Amino acid sequence: MKNQQIVVVTGATAGVGRATARAFARQGAFVALLARDEERLKQTEREVTSLGGKALSISVDVANADDVEQAAEQVERNVGPIDVWVNNAMVTIFSPIEEITPEEFKRVTEVTYLGTVHGTMSALKRMRARNSGAIVQVGSALAYRSIPLQSAYCGAKHAIRGFTDSVRSELLHDRSDVHISMVQLPGVNTPQFEWCRSKISKHPQPVGRIYEPEVAARAIVLASQHKRREIYVGWTSAVTILANKLVPGFLDKYVANHAYEQQFTPEKVPVPTKYRAHGSFGNRAHSISPQLWLSFNRGKVGALLAMLSAAAIWHYRPRKNRLYRS
Repeated sequence: MKNQQIVVVTGATAGVGRATARAFARQGAFVALLARDEERLKQTEREVTSLGGKALSISVDVANADDVEQAAEQVERNVGPIDVWVNNAMVTIFSPIEEITPEEFKRVTEVTYLGTVHGTMSALKRMRARNSGAIVQVGSALAYRSIPLQSAYCGAKHAIRGFTDSVRSELLHDRSDVHISMVQLPGVNTPQFEWCRSKISKHPQPVGRIYEPEVAARAIVLASQHKRREIYVGWTSAVTILANKLVPGFLDKYVANHAYEQQFTPEKVPVPTKYRAHGSFGNRAHSISPQLWLSFNRGKVGALLAMLSAAAIWHYRPRKNRLYRS
C-alpha cells in the first residue's frame, strides 16, 4: 500500500461524502468509508472499486469518539498509514429555535461538530507521529453567515471553523508538516434536503446558486493536495463570506426578510429516498465552478494578466516626436 494513497471519508454514503469517495477512487486511492448504515456502505464500496480504487467500509457513528478511534486503528492495521482524512459527516434540522428539543440540538452538535473533532483527533494522533498527512474539514458559507431556521447546524459549522483555526495554529507553532484545511461549500444538490429532520411543512432546498456534489468533491481533493488554509467553493460562498465581514448588520436584516422563503419550495416534504450522491435539484444544479478554477489557477491567471498588461503598455507607450527637415 506504500504507493497507494490511503484516504478516510466520514459521512461517505451520501451527498458530498459519496462524491468525494468516488473522486479519490478515480485517482486510484484506497478509500476507507465511514458511516452508520452497513448496506449503504457496501453500495458505496462497490462504486469505489468499480472506479479503480479500493475500499474498506466501517460502520461508525462519528458522535462516538471510541468508534472513530477504533475505525482509525482498523484502517492503519489492515491497510496502512492514513494520508488524508476528510471530516464530512453531518446532520441538520430545519426549525425555529423554540421548537427544537435539547436532544435534537445535541444530536446535530455531536455529529456535525464533535464528529469533526473526533476525526481530527484520531487523524492527528497518527499523522503527527509521522509528521505528514492532510486533514480536510468540510465546511459551509454558513460557517461565517448564519441563517434562520438552521441554528443548530450553523452553530456547529461555526464551531468547526473556530476549532480548526486553533488546531492549525498549534501545528504551525510546532512546525508540523501535517496540514489542515477547511472547504467552505455553497448550496449543494444532495439528498440531505429529503431525509433531514424538518418542522416546516414545505420541502427544504439549498439557498442560492446550487452546485452538484462533484464540484464540492473536486475542491476537497484539491484541498488535500495543496496547502491552502481555506477554500471557498462558488461565487455565492465567496461573496457571502466577504459581505459578512464587511456588512454583517445588513446581512442580519437581509436573511431575516428573505432567507425563510428561500430555504423551501412550495412542495410538501417528500418521502425519504435512498441515500445517494445527488439530490432532487439536478435541473437547477451546476456541475462546474469557474470561481473554483480561478482559485486554483490564480498564478497562471495572474501571469497572463501581467503579460497582457505589459503588451498593452508597450503598444500604447508614448512615442517621441521626430522633426524632419528638408
